[in-house]
Amino acid sequence: MNTDTKEGKWKQIKGEFKDKFGQITNDESTEAEGKKDKLIGEIQEKYGKTKDEIAEEIKSW
Repeated sequence: MNTDTKEGKWKQIKGEFKDKFGQITNDESTEAEGKKDKLIGEIQEKYGKTKDEIAEEIKSW
């Protein structure tokens, strides 16, 4: 497991927390940011890419 994979797992946990916190506080921007972080974390864990590489790929969708 490389560092990008570990970082991806951490981003998933952090994203899940932000998502739930946004739901509890009724803050849609925090909730959306959490979902984005979670998605980036899942991709990063699966493919071992850096956050910047993933962000560039998402922009090109």
